[in-house]
Amino acid sequence: MKPAEYTRRFGYPILPVTFILLIAAACASEDSSPEAEPAGGAITLWTDSTELFMEHPALIVGAPDKFAVHLTDLTDFAPLRSGQILLRFQPRSGGLPVVVVQDVPRAPGIYGPSPTFTRPGVYDLTLVVQSAQARDSINVPGLQVYANAEQAPKDQGGDEGGISFLKEQQWKTPGFRTDFAKVGTLEESFEASGQIIPAAGRIAEVAAPIAGLIDASSVAASPSPGQQVQRGQVIALITPSLGESGASYAEARARLRQAEDDYQRARRLFAAEAVPERRVQEAQIRLQAARESLAGLGGGTLTGGKIVIRAPIAGVVTARTITPGSRVDAGAALFTIVDPTVIWLRANVPAARAPLIGRYSTGTFQLEGSPRVYRAQRMVSSGSVIDSISRTVPVIYEIRNVDASIRVGANARAFVATGRRVSGVLIPKSAVLDENGRPIAYVQPEGERFEKRDLTLGGSEGDNVLVVSGIKEGERVVTGAAYQVRLASLSTAVPAHGHEH
Repeated sequence: MKPAEYTRRFGYPILPVTFILLIAAACASEDSSPEAEPAGGAITLWTDSTELFMEHPALIVGAPDKFAVHLTDLTDFAPLRSGQILLRFQPRSGGLPVVVVQDVPRAPGIYGPSPTFTRPGVYDLTLVVQSAQARDSINVPGLQVYANAEQAPKDQGGDEGGISFLKEQQWKTPGFRTDFAKVGTLEESFEASGQIIPAAGRIAEVAAPIAGLIDASSVAASPSPGQQVQRGQVIALITPSLGESGASYAEARARLRQAEDDYQRARRLFAAEAVPERRVQEAQIRLQAARESLAGLGGGTLTGGKIVIRAPIAGVVTARTITPGSRVDAGAALFTIVDPTVIWLRANVPAARAPLIGRYSTGTFQLEGSPRVYRAQRMVSSGSVIDSISRTVPVIYEIRNVDASIRVGANARAFVATGRRVSGVLIPKSAVLDENGRPIAYVQPEGERFEKRDLTLGGSEGDNVLVVSGIKEGERVVTGAAYQVRLASLSTAVPAHGHEH
């Protein structure tokens, strides 16, 4: 069969063998991948004053290996902007070291020395920093130098994961800081929600003693919410309604004045031995009855036909419900006065934590929106009944609030101490963030890589928090501007400025 006949019968041509071989070779070349490059390395070390983050290519004899040395001043977490660095690579097999000096950084915080090695082997690096910002000596042991590129391990291109937050970003983020997680001891405590409430006996609801009309002329002089009042200060006047106990009030006042006069007269006559002592006792009984009768109608002073309303305690007016000329019923609320110099913190302790509360448990707290930590003076009471809905027990603490910086009604984060000393991994409170009700923190395994950790907390004291799980001793945690690291975790884009290597 000829090729043309094969095409007609089967619908496609027969290609020459050489053409088929060429196509196969082309496919094979497309499938083959280029050989992987030798793998470099990255090193992160912290001293008391300096952080070193160093990236380098595979170290090969004869190749000028350019390093990217990032140096951070840990006093303010700013880049080293000036100064000399010296790198001394000492071969473990003996012989002269390889020494490289760079007088100034190529960019703030970034040096780019290029050592050249003449012998393979293991080298120990000593990096000496001479800067106005920091003077330090950093040891980097065990750098491997290979005889040629074939001996060096190949870059597998694996992704280590985590959150990328470059050095340039860290340096440009105000307040960015990190610190080591350390082992220590603190007084065990736990967190509970809380509210600031008035202390017993330091809040007064001023009510109308009798039905009547609010005197319009007195309202202008009445204190407004937020104003201070003194005990006994006149805060309102009410004109009694004669049809609704007003007449009774006037009659009660008259009976009281009559009873006072009768009592004084009986005492004078008894002193002159004109009447028996029984007359004095009877007059005293009538006086007491008149006082109680007037008190039942609201008491107070009747001046010019008006009842004077006085502040029962010294404090701050928190509510006022009077309107000029408005009619009020007996018992209607007129003012609320709170003495803020002594207040209470009501901590809502979870039922599971209630057994940990001792008789003399201390407490600290923070108000919403404020980093300031306040300390309670003493425990007033600890509830013995668990709320059936919230499953909490109320614990009351007394707080001295002389400067009135704590406002009644504010929500608070309370930290209730158990009185026990416990040991474990401690991190600063500023490292802990809240994520949907769960405590988290960010750790820095490497110079430009971060990880989010879910935490189990065991209590706090002062500025430290005890971590039961989630962070180990010696790990580096973000203690300042952690929220910026969180934002970086939400983005997969590399910053526009990139690396300045």
